[in-house]
Amino acid sequence: MQFYVLREEGTERAGTSPLNHETRKGTFFCAGCDLAAFSSETKYDSGTGWPSFWQPLPDAVRTKADPGLFGSRTEVHCRRCGGHFGHVFDDGPQPTGKRYCMNGAALAFRAG
Repeated sequence: MQFYVLREEGTERAGTSPLNHETRKGTFFCAGCDLAAFSSETKYDSGTGWPSFWQPLPDAVRTKADPGLFGSRTEVHCRRCGGHFGHVFDDGPQPTGKRYCMNGAALAFRAG
């Protein structure tokens, strides 16, 4: 699943990641190269079935257009290894209004 998500830009099924329920303080890292990508301080329950954040860590991600059958979305990738994390949408909470909807298989969590 990690290879499928990170390297083939796949998507895990909603509700399948244990990171959906991760509530401890800590950092979410790229499962491909271990780059720190998201802080638990910006994680929230979006109700979508995927771990969601309102902001990545500084200089952690890159984005690109993802045209599809249902309109264009914006893909989110690891800045260092290019691993596919998920997509970002403009329907998140303040202060950014963004919802970084990430695949749990693309991330690793470390408490602390």
